[in-house]
Amino acid sequence: MSGHSKWSTIKRKKGANDAKRGKIFTRLGREITVAARAGGGDPEANPALRAAIQNARAQNMPNDNMERAIKRGTGEIEGATYEGTSYEGYGPGGVAILVTALTDNTNRTAADVRHVFNKYGGKMAGAGSVSYLFQNKGVMQIDESVADELKVMDVVIDAGAENVETEDGTVTVICPREAYHAVSQALEAAGIATESSELAYLPDTTVTVDRDDALGVLRLVGLLDDLDDTSTVSANFDIPDELMSEIQDQLE
Repeated sequence: MSGHSKWSTIKRKKGANDAKRGKIFTRLGREITVAARAGGGDPEANPALRAAIQNARAQNMPNDNMERAIKRGTGEIEGATYEGTSYEGYGPGGVAILVTALTDNTNRTAADVRHVFNKYGGKMAGAGSVSYLFQNKGVMQIDESVADELKVMDVVIDAGAENVETEDGTVTVICPREAYHAVSQALEAAGIATESSELAYLPDTTVTVDRDDALGVLRLVGLLDDLDDTSTVSANFDIPDELMSEIQDQLE
């Protein structure tokens, strides 16, 4: 199990309880609003909005919620204005952590992120301290029952994908940022529905953490991901499969 944003995506996808689903809907609504404000309310002409809507549908977000989010973005109804921001820091074991957020109050969000870092074994750092360790990539996830790895690879490689891999019944496609829309459109044209599709920060290299640091980092990343304003949490750690199986119960 890797500690980059893939962990955040899988955690979000498989999170089941109603409270967490409400936070997911809030996050997805903001992403739809920001995409609509930047590129208009027509998903056919706005690839970012189309991807946000696909993610929302994968989470069973009600259509009414999506329509209101689009209208807030296009100015048809009033709503908060969100802006993107990021925060950098370190977790247990010196793990680099990059948090991105969509917020209508940067002071509040910065205070929330700092509180979690300080309380749970991390430390905030200045801009540029860890961001150079990550690259912004397109990440799409597909249920293996929809299309297996070979079928997905046939569709996405010519569109610019860099890597296709399967883990725990999920096929993950990774591509350069500039190929994100082309790969998304190739999957859509082939009739392959994604469970999630996003631009995320993936680490160039990872560090393997020991048992104590693994527990601390997973808790810290999870709590940062749970913040209302958080979009993604990326971290450059890796946990061996056998250790992950051993500590899983302690994270419940």
